[in-house]
Amino acid sequence: MKLNWRRPVSGTVVQPVNSTADSAAKTTETSIRLGNVFMPGTLTTPRQPVKRTNWPKRTKLWRTKIIARARAELFWKDFPPMLPGMLHRNPLPGARRLAAFPLLVFLSLLPLVAGPGVTRLRCEHRENPAGIDAPTPRLSWQMTHAQPGAAQTAYQIRVASRADRLKNGQADLWDSGKVVSDQSVLVPYGGPPLASHAECHWQVRVWDQRGKASQWSTPAFWSMGILDPNEWRARWIGRDESEQTNTFTDTSWIWFPLGNPAVDAPVETNWFRRVLTLPAGRPIKRAIFQYTGDNLCRGWLDVSDLGARNNFRVVKWNDITSLLEPGRTHVFGLEGVNRGDVASGQPNPAAVIGRLDIEFADGGQWVIRTDAQWKAARVFAPGWNTVAFDDAHWQPAMVLGPAGIEPWGQPRIPEERRFPARWLRKEFALDKKVRRATLHAAGLGSSELHLNGRKVGDHVLSPPLAQYDQRVYYVSHDVTRQLRPGANALGAVLAGGRFASDRSQVFNGTINFGWPKLLLHLRVEHTDGSVSEIVSDGSWQLTTDGPIRAAGEFDGEEYDARLKLGRWSEPGYNASQWQPVQLVAAPTGRLSALRQEPIRVIQDLKPVAITEPEPGRFIFDLGQNLVGWCRLKVSGPAGTRVTLRHAETLRDDGTLYLANLRGAQAADSYTLKGGGTEFYEPRFTYHGFRYVEVTGHPGRPARDAITGRVVHDDLPVAGEFVCSNELLNQIYRNIVWGTRGNYRSIPTDCPQRDERQGWLGDRSEFVRSETYLFHVAPFYAKWLQDISDAQRPNGSVPDVAPAYWPIYRDNVTWPSTLVIAPGVMHRQYADPGPITDRYANQVRWLELMRGYLTNGIIAKDNYGDWCVPPEDLRLIHAKDPARRTDPALLATAYFHYNHRLMAQYATRLGRADDAVRFTAQAEELKTAFNARFLDRDKGYYDNGTQTACVLPLAFGLVPDEFRDRVFARLVDKIENESRGHIGTGLVGAQHLMRVLSDHGRADLAYRLATNDTYPSWGYMVRQGATTIWELWNGNTADPSMNSGNHVMLIGDLGIWLYEYLAGIAADPAQPGFKHIIMRPHPVGDLTFVRASHESPYGSIRSHWRRSRGEFNWEVEIPPNTTATVHVPAGAAARVRAPGSARPVAAPELLPSEPGRVVYRVGSGRHRFVVREAR
Repeated sequence: MKLNWRRPVSGTVVQPVNSTADSAAKTTETSIRLGNVFMPGTLTTPRQPVKRTNWPKRTKLWRTKIIARARAELFWKDFPPMLPGMLHRNPLPGARRLAAFPLLVFLSLLPLVAGPGVTRLRCEHRENPAGIDAPTPRLSWQMTHAQPGAAQTAYQIRVASRADRLKNGQADLWDSGKVVSDQSVLVPYGGPPLASHAECHWQVRVWDQRGKASQWSTPAFWSMGILDPNEWRARWIGRDESEQTNTFTDTSWIWFPLGNPAVDAPVETNWFRRVLTLPAGRPIKRAIFQYTGDNLCRGWLDVSDLGARNNFRVVKWNDITSLLEPGRTHVFGLEGVNRGDVASGQPNPAAVIGRLDIEFADGGQWVIRTDAQWKAARVFAPGWNTVAFDDAHWQPAMVLGPAGIEPWGQPRIPEERRFPARWLRKEFALDKKVRRATLHAAGLGSSELHLNGRKVGDHVLSPPLAQYDQRVYYVSHDVTRQLRPGANALGAVLAGGRFASDRSQVFNGTINFGWPKLLLHLRVEHTDGSVSEIVSDGSWQLTTDGPIRAAGEFDGEEYDARLKLGRWSEPGYNASQWQPVQLVAAPTGRLSALRQEPIRVIQDLKPVAITEPEPGRFIFDLGQNLVGWCRLKVSGPAGTRVTLRHAETLRDDGTLYLANLRGAQAADSYTLKGGGTEFYEPRFTYHGFRYVEVTGHPGRPARDAITGRVVHDDLPVAGEFVCSNELLNQIYRNIVWGTRGNYRSIPTDCPQRDERQGWLGDRSEFVRSETYLFHVAPFYAKWLQDISDAQRPNGSVPDVAPAYWPIYRDNVTWPSTLVIAPGVMHRQYADPGPITDRYANQVRWLELMRGYLTNGIIAKDNYGDWCVPPEDLRLIHAKDPARRTDPALLATAYFHYNHRLMAQYATRLGRADDAVRFTAQAEELKTAFNARFLDRDKGYYDNGTQTACVLPLAFGLVPDEFRDRVFARLVDKIENESRGHIGTGLVGAQHLMRVLSDHGRADLAYRLATNDTYPSWGYMVRQGATTIWELWNGNTADPSMNSGNHVMLIGDLGIWLYEYLAGIAADPAQPGFKHIIMRPHPVGDLTFVRASHESPYGSIRSHWRRSRGEFNWEVEIPPNTTATVHVPAGAAARVRAPGSARPVAAPELLPSEPGRVVYRVGSGRHRFVVREAR
């Protein structure tokens, strides 16, 4: 089936408009003629002409003049938005069409005012973090200065235990004094050791290159969490339940009475129904409806779809307590689908089995099993699942035999069954004035905290995911303003999250760690110096009779508004029906403080269209594949159940395409309380979707009935990119939306199906792309901790972390992320922490893997070049050997790369012996690799796939004398065999664009980036995608592994857009963008590129445009940094010496390179103009 991705695109697409800012700007210009070349120099004294030795023959074309200008206006004020609701809202300036550019002009845009300042104070990469547990917090700030060439020469930090003390200059925790240093990123706190709960108010001032001091910065803040586990006064509380043990004893498999279905049955769908009238006046305590079937069985309660099970060995388990009404007649339905494989000639049995258990409040029980009392039909009839339906023509179901018979055996009850949320509360009194109050809590798996009737904080899906048997994260909130004198009440709502995975479908053994539980510690500091502590203990109360009847991240949330608990988290609430909590076993993982930004609701999206493909089935199109949930606005009678189902795309008939969700139900239901307009949005689930199906709505819903809520880790936006190619702009938007949607406190592979795992291989090099989109330093520091926590004692690293799927295959390529990502964090953020913290884990893994070497080759690769474009568009993976790369080549290439990186890390850490050892081992691997895979006659590696060429080139494995031939093979594969298209999967794509550009074929990389035919990123866009697919052929491939929102195939495209098209890159020798490499590639039909990156030191901006023989490039370098600027300028490389213009404004000319003039510049805004001589 070909999926229909072509649907209306939301109004978020930004279109370029004309801008006249540059043409309207008034400038002054002074030039100094140097023979046939104009050079930057003093404004008064010309230098001697440069001798024209070996000047190109086309002298007129390649003459260059360089002009120094002063300009007052800011040219970045109209920088365009990329994400509505997140970024700037200014209109997008366009550019005139640009042309060739061989003449050069340099402009320094001088300021109107000067003077140092300090802004953006951060502690451990975050602004004002609460409850951290880093024993020596690291402090960062950004210098501001309007003077070009500004640099910090010294700093002073002062830290106080109270805000008023800092205001009065009393740095009672630490005063660094004046420190002569240009360091402004991750400066370690240097005061006495900090205790648990310490509050730290701090500020900084700096001195510039002229010795001028700034004012003290606006104060910032951090607080310490609970550093010693013994200081937790709290106990873990909750309600553990016994595992479900009821089976299908005395329950029969049934099917339509035709032939012998237990042996062979037609490929068809059968429908089964049982009408049941419940006794009036007998309240129902609990009702469970469970079923399964071969090949698939879907359950119905009246017209409510309860979801399907497509594995006859496992039961679909539903808590339907809130859906039943005493005295009412209900229809229980089963829909059995026998898909079969007629062409195979194999037997094709079919059957369904089900059981309904109803427990009444008076202790009585009903058990309804599938048997001959159920009626069956082979033909669908509208209304078959309603009480009014006449089933007289339906036949009694055929009983095939009891549970346990072959070929089906005894279906098992899933451990991950559905269960209601836990609501916990405790009242307490305060008789003293409160100075400060901090709430620390770990609510597993996901929790909401409440205090005096209000939710605490704005976190959702909190706390972060973790390897729970090794680590549990707690969050901290300042709740000073929520406390009251006298009576107070604390509350918490607990759902399973991924700790106790609430599932009605089970896929591939997702691990559970226990039942939901809470650890809470409220510390109240009073104005008299005393402290009160309110903790979780046996005095708390609990109920499971609240409105959240089920909540799971895969299947969705079920909410019954008739069961709302009122003001349950306020003092004085009548909780007489609540039960005492249980004191439950603590998780085995150690407690750690939150170290990353929390998950929040980031923005709202309105529907762009509503359709009704079937009566009563309404499809809302939100115009963008997003991750989060929906807010429902509805009014109607009490008991009305509205169901929201979510999908990424539609079928040809306009209904939801659900096949690629696999077992995930992705459905939220809301049962109305009645009595007016009601609003609902789930709290403990999330979905990946663009389309929302609304059923059960009382009447036709209005457009504002649904609002899409975008949910992910609240990471600061770090970059913006736009260019003259609108297809490339949309690809970039797809990258951003796909990346942000897969932040769920870990980097997930996909957000919609029954997987959502932290696959390591998806992120190894893509981490660097992400640093340009969002500020991910604390996010990835945390995930690297998850990987280390999941590492086994023998050194084995899983392919997924946290290891909710315990896949330990001793693979090379996927676990390499443990080695690669820390280096990216150091390069992009100047943060040595991940390298230092993970070094021992990396060494243990490498030593384990070295045991698999045979003659210098390691063959431990389990996935190959994952998702290479297949020869058949219906396939997931290519079967053609010519498209597949030898796994041993992939593994050995990456193993060599790992050793090279480890040698670098060892050198940074001062481990000289390790550095020597890893270097020698890398050389041994290189020798073995070339001996095994390099075909010296053909001049390429192995079978010469694109990836077999890319990896050796990227990792420095190719002998010098073969580099040109290997690269020529790569180009030939792309241009001829692939007809100008990409031919790699995940592994090769992570290096392809850079390898092409580094070897002089940025034009070919641009062709790949802007292709719109299969396979390409542009093809996805042309098919209507608003995120990046899992497969190049995502619109035609098998749905069993076909996500519409995956980041793995982005490869290094994001890196290429910023570092190569825009030309913004960190210098590895001075990491964190302390020194910046600016080197754009004006390629193809591009007429402008405009980009920015928020580095640790401030904003770096690059805007180039070309038009009518002129290339204009405007750059902005933040204070306290320098940059090497590589200006595309043809024969300007002949310029050998700089002028002597004002040092704050003029560049320093460096040795040129072919096709570029190279300068070193300081901070400020600069313009370079390359102009064709006439």
